Amino acid sequence: MRYGMIISSGNVRELVELACEAEAAGWDGVFVADALGIEAKGFPASPWFDPWVALSAMAVRTERVQIGTLLTPPSRRRPWKLAREVATLDHLSNGRVILSVGLGAAESDGGFYKVGEAMDLKTRARLLDESLDIIAGLWSGKPFGYDGEHYQVDEMTMLPPPVQQPRVPIWVVGVWPKEKSMRRALSWDGIIVQRYGGSPADGRLKPDEIRTIKAYVDEHRQAATPFDILASGATLGKSHKRAVEIVRPYIEAGATWWVEEVWGSDEKVRARVRQGPPRAD
Repeated sequence: MRYGMIISSGNVRELVELACEAEAAGWDGVFVADALGIEAKGFPASPWFDPWVALSAMAVRTERVQIGTLLTPPSRRRPWKLAREVATLDHLSNGRVILSVGLGAAESDGGFYKVGEAMDLKTRARLLDESLDIIAGLWSGKPFGYDGEHYQVDEMTMLPPPVQQPRVPIWVVGVWPKEKSMRRALSWDGIIVQRYGGSPADGRLKPDEIRTIKAYVDEHRQAATPFDILASGATLGKSHKRAVEIVRPYIEAGATWWVEEVWGSDEKVRARVRQGPPRAD
């Protein structure tokens, strides 16, 4: 099991310092949100920073911890531009980047509904599929062309390829138990599971659900390469013993990453960073 944390702050310099503190505290990964601006009904706009600029600063200030977004919606990006940005970040970090992708929170992110980006789920899903094909093709460092429904690429070669080979790991949202969504995730390097029709009130996935998903992965994934299964939750304020008790069932169920989610004040996030990961293995 590896342990990561989604970090947030209203100050971009503080965000970089939190990444450094997370590395010093023993976390294996630090992740940042990728949104132009989340504005929930009844609440004012809150600070957001460009993830790639912030992650670049983290890359040169840290040495061991893995970095990335949780998560990037490629449907509102140009895939060739995203491929170049992530490959550059992989070089800055000496091969420590993870790219997490999904359809995005289109209903609450102004980067979708306020600027005319595609809102239809099927359209965004197709844009995601084509984007991943193009990104992986360009990361090969070999001549690559593409003729899709939404994107066309005349044969081009993107150099240098990422440090990590055969590519930067790609984690994909899989909506359980939707077959097409799950099989999309299984085509790549890791799965961020969401319940079909779930809501925030449903809470995070339980260990038994992770166990069922692990069995599905073992049965249906064809590649023999490593594959990550993410579990997430919050252990803030718990004793180390209690935090371990929360996480251990997820390890036993087959999760490979525990991602700590703490949303709130800078002080709250910093406190959880400094507590260190709830290592149970």
